[in-house]
Amino acid sequence: QVHIVESGGDLVQPGGSLRLSCTVTGTIFGIYAVGWYRQPPGKQREWVAHITAGSVANYSESAKGRFTISRSNAENTVFLQMTSLKSEDTAVYYCNAPKDRTSTLWSWGQGTPVMVSS
Repeated sequence: QVHIVESGGDLVQPGGSLRLSCTVTGTIFGIYAVGWYRQPPGKQREWVAHITAGSVANYSESAKGRFTISRSNAENTVFLQMTSLKSEDTAVYYCNAPKDRTSTLWSWGQGTPVMVSS
């Protein structure tokens, strides 16, 4: 059974930075692409970025140039370094393994909340 724990979310001022972490247990982490998703208040969950098993990264347009996704297979963990944060980045952030453009492989974790506000 896959268990996901996201952490690192916080209240941050516009222009600030945060580093999110997501640790996955119960599966062979290193063989999967893993992605970050977010759900802004009152909106649907959206894809932010993902990193393949071979560490090739892909980003949404909103994340490109500001966010960096990375992974440590030794720690079963994926990271999201976020910089130049904007109010529209406010959301609960989740990680999961993308199955295709609209679905994921694992059950969702609790997520970690990020609020960007002055």
